[in-house]
Amino acid sequence: MTAPMSVIVPAHDEAAVIGVNLARMSVGCPAGALEFVVVPNGCSDDTARVAREALPGAVVVELPGGSKIAALNAGDAAASHGIRAYVDADVRVDAATLLALAVALDTPEARIAAPRFTVDTSRSSLFVRAHYRVWEHTDYRRNGHVGSGIYALSAAGRARFGLFPEVIADDRYAQQLFAPEERIVLDGHEFEVPAPRTLRAQIRRATRIHRGNAELADEHPELGPGGAARHGGLLGRVARRPSLWPAFPVYLVGTLGPRLRAAGPRAPLGWERDETSRR
Repeated sequence: MTAPMSVIVPAHDEAAVIGVNLARMSVGCPAGALEFVVVPNGCSDDTARVAREALPGAVVVELPGGSKIAALNAGDAAASHGIRAYVDADVRVDAATLLALAVALDTPEARIAAPRFTVDTSRSSLFVRAHYRVWEHTDYRRNGHVGSGIYALSAAGRARFGLFPEVIADDRYAQQLFAPEERIVLDGHEFEVPAPRTLRAQIRRATRIHRGNAELADEHPELGPGGAARHGGLLGRVARRPSLWPAFPVYLVGTLGPRLRAAGPRAPLGWERDETSRR
């Protein structure tokens, strides 16, 4: 039998989505295979109540202040198992995928793993859809990526660091602790994140990501640069696909705009997220 895994879900004002997402994570899961630890923090809504009702067996740890890092550390303190998955409350992932992560990480080796990343643009504007049509052809998308909403660690991998540091980019921090050959992207398994509704919201979200990456590079230089995005290959792929040409200027706005905005004063730590995808 595969070793059980603790699934830690930090949540700030997620009553609108956390119930259905927790249900998706648990349906069909064998008893005892997954332990769910939900950490509502700084909530002004019924996130904790909805989580308890959706998943009666979950451990729910409520924190008065809103901080994802504090929630991750509190979730770790309450978790029982060495294998850990960290899942954002707006992520859509099923029990079969979580169980596959547990199987992949049932090893004495230090490993980090994630399913393949998909984006739901069905409720987004035409501009956001255009941005992601080009994004689908980037090296980031084609080569696989660990993080962006869900990542999991073997017991030896979790032992590689202590408390989560006060950074915005917790997923990138965790990824950079592992060499490329220690990272696993699960083929045949996916998780889904809803895209922002508007291009303005997409730019705001991307700006936060760039600021988080810059902060991580400044405060933890020992992790290295983490590999900057390369666009040479993308230009060639777009050039060979005339259907993408009208979308490419939108992609440039959605990609270069956040880089320019991120160069300004950095946002404070805390919960900064896209609200449009939660309506």
